Amino acid sequence: MKKLIDYINNNVLVKVTSLQTASLLTKIIAGILTSKAIAIFIGAEGLALIGNLRNFVSSVQTISILGFYNGMVKYVAEFKDNTIKLSKALSTVFYVGFISTILVSAMCYFYADNINDIIFPTYNDYPYVIKIFSIVLPFYALNMFSFSIMNGFSNYKMLIIINIIGQILGLSITLLLIYQNKIEGALISVAIAEALICLITLVGIINRRSLVSLIKVKQISFNFLKKMSSYSIMALFSAVVLPLVLLAIRNYIIDNVGYKDAGFWEAMTRISKYYLMLINSLVALYILPRFSEIDKIKEFRKEVFGFYKTVIPIFGLGLIIIYFLRPFIVTGIFSDKFQPVENLFLWQLLGDFLKVLSIVIAYQFLAKKMFWHYIITEAFLVVMLYITSVYFIDIYGVKGAVIGHFVSYFIYYLVVLLIFGSSLFRVDSLNK
Repeated sequence: MKKLIDYINNNVLVKVTSLQTASLLTKIIAGILTSKAIAIFIGAEGLALIGNLRNFVSSVQTISILGFYNGMVKYVAEFKDNTIKLSKALSTVFYVGFISTILVSAMCYFYADNINDIIFPTYNDYPYVIKIFSIVLPFYALNMFSFSIMNGFSNYKMLIIINIIGQILGLSITLLLIYQNKIEGALISVAIAEALICLITLVGIINRRSLVSLIKVKQISFNFLKKMSSYSIMALFSAVVLPLVLLAIRNYIIDNVGYKDAGFWEAMTRISKYYLMLINSLVALYILPRFSEIDKIKEFRKEVFGFYKTVIPIFGLGLIIIYFLRPFIVTGIFSDKFQPVENLFLWQLLGDFLKVLSIVIAYQFLAKKMFWHYIITEAFLVVMLYITSVYFIDIYGVKGAVIGHFVSYFIYYLVVLLIFGSSLFRVDSLNK
């Protein structure tokens, strides 16, 4: 893990480390304050509805831009000194993404009633929220297009500043809407939150306005679109399927246990998201680029076990502390009415520990473009997550959802170990 220290010390990102920390803390604080407002003004039932809408919004946003973001960042960085190739990349993603976003927006608008029935079971009052989301969706797509350009040009400082400003703006509007309109305000804030950053991003990218002249219809390249397809499909699969499965599990809890219990499970997943942010940032910052540059099994094994020896013990200790502090965490983030959430911590924490153990290894799928390995294992994971959750919910009620989370990641970890077992215990070339 000495490489991790060297990477942070030598990489351009060291210049914005403090800003990254500020951005992460801003995101966590914004999430906690929003959760507190929901607990005070809305309650567990409303939290379940908000969770469903958030999962739907997340999936549709990724579908609207066809999962282009990561691929776009890579190719902008690769072609930034080649005007012709850069023009093809920008033009293809902009126009294809624009058409896709408009089509998705139209479907959401005209089928708002049907969508409402899916994500708001027994509630028929919120089709207008879906329509609001459909109207602002193109602004989200434009925002992500601008973000990918700044990211590709390594404008990290501006990206982080925009994120911080966006989080503060989003938090302010969310709290105001919740205070004034309760559940309806919270739902509207979920629908418009990501699009609000668009204006800030456009201001941030103004120094790249010369790139506008490179975006031309005649420069659309189907060969480039084909190159993007693997990145697109992998991004679409992970970012679309998992939220939809979580939505399905939450609906199952609503139908078989109740809205309040679904809200408790949503509260637990929110807490999980908060403490996983730091470890996920570390993995994305170091593991993926490091795995991309190595080509020897010995180095791959060294990085995995190095991470296990240095980071995982600290992470595990943190989870133990969180478990014993769970009464204070639940009350602090939510309220006394969310006390039943304390019963969900054990299995959620165990599942999250296995999740981190597995994704550290599974990042090799992305780093080495192991397309079918990635798709098949991700599909296996989400199927197992749904099946085990439903099975244990029928037996243990809402606690079954977190038991299913643990069992799914336990099995997933075994599958990942099975795939990479020879790599982790053999010194050889990855290409052999």
